Amino acid sequence: MDDSVENTALEAIASSEPGEEPGFDLMGGQAKPPRQQASGYQVLARKYRPSNFDDLVGQEAMVRTLSNAFETGRIAHAFMLTGVRGVGKTTTARILARALNYEKPGVTAPTIHMDGPGVHCDAIMESRHVDVLEMDAASRTGIDDIREIIESVRYLPVSARYKVYIIDEVHMLSKAAFNGLLKTLEEPPAHVKFIFATTEIRKVPVTVLSRCQRFDLRRLSVDELTGLLSRISQKEEIAVEDAALKLLARAADGSARDGLSLLDRAIAHGASEGEAQIRELSIRDMLGLADRARVFDLFDMLMQGDIAAALGELRAQYDVGADPAVVLSDLAELTHWLTRLKLVQAAADDMAMSETERVRGQEMAAKLPIRVLSRVWQMLLKGIVEVQGASRPIAAAEMVLVRIAYVSDGPGPEELIEQLKGGGAQSSSPSRSAPSSGPSGGGPRAQLRTVASAPEREPVAAQPVAPGVAFARFEDVVAFFGAQRDIRMKSTLEAGVRLVRFEQGHIEIQPLADTPGDIARELSEKLTRAAGRRWVVSIATAKADAAPTLKEQAQTREQALKASAEADPLVKAALAAFPGAVIVDVRDTLAVDDLPLAAGAPDEFPADDELEID
Repeated sequence: MDDSVENTALEAIASSEPGEEPGFDLMGGQAKPPRQQASGYQVLARKYRPSNFDDLVGQEAMVRTLSNAFETGRIAHAFMLTGVRGVGKTTTARILARALNYEKPGVTAPTIHMDGPGVHCDAIMESRHVDVLEMDAASRTGIDDIREIIESVRYLPVSARYKVYIIDEVHMLSKAAFNGLLKTLEEPPAHVKFIFATTEIRKVPVTVLSRCQRFDLRRLSVDELTGLLSRISQKEEIAVEDAALKLLARAADGSARDGLSLLDRAIAHGASEGEAQIRELSIRDMLGLADRARVFDLFDMLMQGDIAAALGELRAQYDVGADPAVVLSDLAELTHWLTRLKLVQAAADDMAMSETERVRGQEMAAKLPIRVLSRVWQMLLKGIVEVQGASRPIAAAEMVLVRIAYVSDGPGPEELIEQLKGGGAQSSSPSRSAPSSGPSGGGPRAQLRTVASAPEREPVAAQPVAPGVAFARFEDVVAFFGAQRDIRMKSTLEAGVRLVRFEQGHIEIQPLADTPGDIARELSEKLTRAAGRRWVVSIATAKADAAPTLKEQAQTREQALKASAEADPLVKAALAAFPGAVIVDVRDTLAVDDLPLAAGAPDEFPADDELEID
């Protein structure tokens, strides 16, 4: 075939559409649909990503520190940015790299005052500058990746002022990678800067942290997030209710990226329903949240002991799409806020709450004691975990509400104290009745009324208390546990502790290394019960002057007795008469005066000690 003909055929194939090439007619000659153009939409979190320090929200302390450092020329060679997700760690790293390499006519030094784009700004913010290298440590964790950085730092930057290495999620580097980076990180060339970002600062070795200037990016408050979402919705020409913005801000949990992602979702959700304005009810439906006023109603029903109404309200919220776990989380959040409201008056100024909610919350906090709020908080925390793991979340949530109302109707500490003062006079009254189905039944408020209106009772004469066991010395304590057949405690006191000090009501001991750590608490409890009075057992330091253990003292006495016996002439003669014999034991015999004299018994005994020779 002629070369020109072959070239013409190849050019025709290369320029033809796949469907026009031989063997690519997969649609059977039908007309092909028009090719879809790639969507140019950019999510709000990327579209409104800050490009300078003035755009950062809620990080004033970091900006002030960096501003002073740049103005005085005290720019560190390595920076560590840490914080929760979505607060701007990677964005701050790029802005910092831009500030280090900011150049324009009249600007020849690093500065944080970046008026307009510089020579390198667009490339740096789009992560495509040749001298600003970003590495994701989550996917490049090994020593080989760090070795590439170590070898490249020797070369000067191509066009920028500094060669900047941004390592995101740096805590995921391997141990070998961290160790390989240490020397370069401690003494990098003058033209190199390192910027690290991480959400798990505790996983970063201290040797790395000590070589960096650390900045903790804090969570954004609800007010800051609400303002940010409001400004962006105005730029997007989207009408959003203030209450809806507050809901989105609370759901974002301090993360700017999460807040903007939720706003993106809310805009799409409102467009699907044809709304001219994004309303609070629409956001609640989207997030599966219950109406805030209904959360207050449900909490009030529980505190009044109206369990039937509370179950009905929970079921009604569930029927309109509320998640049972979210409902319990809202109750827990309300419980926490009421507790703070009771203890900290400034909590009433929380702008995330409406005026109606603040007034109602102050009324509820004034009537509920701390003990009730603490009890409800603990039960809700356990209940949320149960609901999240249950096969039927609504049934588990209902049982949590029943449990809260049932326990709340039980006797509180005030009633128990009154019963103890009255000598159990109220023991015949029902103590664990089921909660009432109406608002006038049990619950904490009814419980408080019962305690406040309790009639005065005649004092009951105190019953005589049986005297307890007396301990005059430490050996008495050991003998007591032996008599009680508490062998473990007896052996521990004999061989596991050294006595430092013994006095009535207080024992100071020095445990040995293999002694259980709770010996002091256990010994104190058992002595207090046995003696009928409080005994304190304290642990002395290793440097304290302590006596040997009872076992060590017994061994010392035994060795002394054996040595004394071996020095006796009779014993020496016996040992010499029986080669290989050893003294096994030396026992003290009873005093002569204490022994009864039998008929025909001798008036004198041979010795004060009895030897057992093997």
